[in-house]
Amino acid sequence: MLTLYRHPFSPQSRFVQLVLAEYGAKVEFVTERPWERRREFLMLNPAGSLPVLRENDGPPVCGAFAIMEYLDETRGYAVGDRRLMPDHPDARAETRRLVDWAVNKLDNEVIGPFVRERIYKQDMPSSQGGGSPDSAILRAARSNIGHHLRYFGYLAASRNWLAGERLTFADFAVAAELSCADYLGEVPWAEEENVKAWYARMKSRPSFRPLLAEKMLGMPPAPVYADLDF
Repeated sequence: MLTLYRHPFSPQSRFVQLVLAEYGAKVEFVTERPWERRREFLMLNPAGSLPVLRENDGPPVCGAFAIMEYLDETRGYAVGDRRLMPDHPDARAETRRLVDWAVNKLDNEVIGPFVRERIYKQDMPSSQGGGSPDSAILRAARSNIGHHLRYFGYLAASRNWLAGERLTFADFAVAAELSCADYLGEVPWAEEENVKAWYARMKSRPSFRPLLAEKMLGMPPAPVYADLDF
């Protein structure tokens, strides 16, 4: 049995959720608020970060990158053509490069600030940094998103999927990040039609449906969030 410690609006948790759903894995979710630094969770991951995956009584697998590799090694070969890691070393390197771009660069410059300021801080006590969003941080994130969308638009226009001709982990990593900003209405889709068309393909996959059903209490999603023809 797989157990995923996650927050429903943690972009990296969403990445892992999508991959698990794509592979048809049965998983139990444990919602974790990382700012609470719960002792039992810190025993699993002393870094206190999400996501964390555990299989039966095995050791915890911490972080999206490590979980991606673990799932590829334990389940990738079993799904045949649906494996999300390419066979060729060059294609594997490109997939890993774009996953790293998503979970580090895109998350640090854009999605992480959106989620922290507009979602996490609504749930955090003031003693732990909760409160009103920082408008300067949000302005910076809104300024930064254009650069990323232009690059993803270039990839989407020149390839069938972001990392090449086949669907890979890279598509799910980027889509998971953008899904959080999309919930908040923070993605200027009209500026990059190629990204919008690619994301519509991702959002139409059955593995995406549970994410589109997630709701933040007191904060409904943007009107286009669950719209497959947005």
